[in-house]
Amino acid sequence: MLEQGHQYVDGAFRRGSDSGTHDVVNPATGELVTRADLATPADVDTAVAAATRAQAEWGRATPGERAAALTALAAAMSERAEEYAQAETAQAGKPIKLSREFDVPGSIDNVSFYAGAARNLEGRASAEYDGAHTSVIRREPVGVVGSIAPWNYPLQMAVWKVMPAIAAGNTIVLKPAEITPITSLMLAEDCTRAGLPNGVVNVLNGPGRVVGEALVTHPGVRMTSFTGSTPVGQRIMELASGTVKRVHLELGGKAPFVVFDDADLDAAVQGAVAGALINSGQDCTAATRAYVQRPLYDAFVQGVADVMRTVRLGDPTDPSTDQGPLVSVKQRDAVAGYVDRARGYGAKVVVGGQAPGGDLARGAYYEPTLVVDVAQDSEIVQQELFGPVLVVLPFDTDDEGIALANDTPFGLAASAWSRDTFRTLRASREIQAGCVWINDHIPIVSEMPHGGYKASGFGKDMSQYSFDEYTQVKHV
Repeated sequence: MLEQGHQYVDGAFRRGSDSGTHDVVNPATGELVTRADLATPADVDTAVAAATRAQAEWGRATPGERAAALTALAAAMSERAEEYAQAETAQAGKPIKLSREFDVPGSIDNVSFYAGAARNLEGRASAEYDGAHTSVIRREPVGVVGSIAPWNYPLQMAVWKVMPAIAAGNTIVLKPAEITPITSLMLAEDCTRAGLPNGVVNVLNGPGRVVGEALVTHPGVRMTSFTGSTPVGQRIMELASGTVKRVHLELGGKAPFVVFDDADLDAAVQGAVAGALINSGQDCTAATRAYVQRPLYDAFVQGVADVMRTVRLGDPTDPSTDQGPLVSVKQRDAVAGYVDRARGYGAKVVVGGQAPGGDLARGAYYEPTLVVDVAQDSEIVQQELFGPVLVVLPFDTDDEGIALANDTPFGLAASAWSRDTFRTLRASREIQAGCVWINDHIPIVSEMPHGGYKASGFGKDMSQYSFDEYTQVKHV
């Protein structure tokens, strides 16, 4: 497949017009996965032209026709689910059990969800609201969507971008992260295999500052959807303003994990470790800062330390591995920098805090890490570090716990742990985040929306609510 090129435009693989290449590296071994060709702004023009031609036909397809195509796509992906899982693990370093049990089946489920959602667009009832005219609401496609997806969940994020867009009758040009393009290209190929018209789904592989910016500023692109860091999201908003594009942003997170003094301690400990270490902590909803009411604080820290020591760090292709490497040596070093600087201002590293030696030293591994004795205003508490690091701080009153949970610029996700219904309802009401889990951390389902408050962005992925992003409402 990849011998034909690392771009997918108008129903076919092709090579990018940039003379350079980018090495896609297995972060567990440092070995080359593929040498990817790169797109240029000229390729963006070609892909947008293909998407524009296709949108005229696809936008007129009936909801039933679009639903049938997405049902066929889910079947096509299911046929090579293991191939997707192996590719995802090779390019991103995630444990194969995570790829097999979460990333791939979750992505296929999302496709199946949108096959049904395509037939269920919502609006107000037609009526004579002024007594003299009949008002009708239409939901119409935006047009060509330019989407930029991150490297932490390459397949899932591609699906989250592509599916609501095309289910609503748009066409799309997707730019995956250049370090993890493979499964996005597989997805585009399967769209063609499933019978979607050529040009409905296009994938361009290349650097954000070249391909991404050309996509955001292109006059033929009517909407930009981006998942990634808050600083890049700010840059995209600036660029999109030049052509008055609709913008959907899912940005950084720094999820609080609030444990009240009546919580099930063992459940909270297990939930904190799972929530902090999923995908090696490279998850914008990962539990990164735990606030524990003082009566449980010492036992919680000890419990988390004990469980973290049992986490199996190793070869991501081994089904028994719990945590693989980070996506790159650059990312590992960035995480290590946060922990090392925290040590410098007096933090205590209870567990981990270093890259492992031995056979794992050739990969981008970092040990599961637990940090205590830090200030609320320190960078390790306030900034998204995107690695397997959990910081724990104590609090005294419920008011203080909720205030600390809200005391960062971010607001993507959070969790609250208590046996008291009134406490959990208060937390779910007052914590400023797009998702608040109660006595759990990290579960997502296709039927429910995902998106942030504050500096974590705006707009929703997944669920019926996502059609608010990808449709225009017209009053007739």
